[in-house]
Amino acid sequence: MFRSFKNDLGIRPVYHQTEGRVDAHIFACSQAYCLSVTLKHWLKPLASGLTSRQALEQFSKVQLLDLVFPATDGKKLVMSRYTQADDGLKLPLARMKKEFGEQGPPKLGSTGQEGPIEIAKS
Repeated sequence: MFRSFKNDLGIRPVYHQTEGRVDAHIFACSQAYCLSVTLKHWLKPLASGLTSRQALEQFSKVQLLDLVFPATDGKKLVMSRYTQADDGLKLPLARMKKEFGEQGPPKLGSTGQEGPIEIAKS
């Protein structure tokens, strides 16, 4: 069980030094197993040929990012954007009766706020 999750997540072997960390690792792996089985059963009626690993690979291609543009008055314009679903995601999304919807409007915030990483410099 642990090895298959480490392969799915691309994690190298982990060696723990304390009993608490071992317990936490076992707990996290058992939660991941439960989620994997739940996803598998949830996908079965929607897209019977789609495995939980394939679904996660498809959904991992969708990314959310915040574009931050500094304004002249010291504030920042933040535009949260996500990538569009490719053809591999359209069928599962349609069968789940889900869609991404429209991109949200930009937000104006002060420079003192903690928030997204700046990628635009003035």
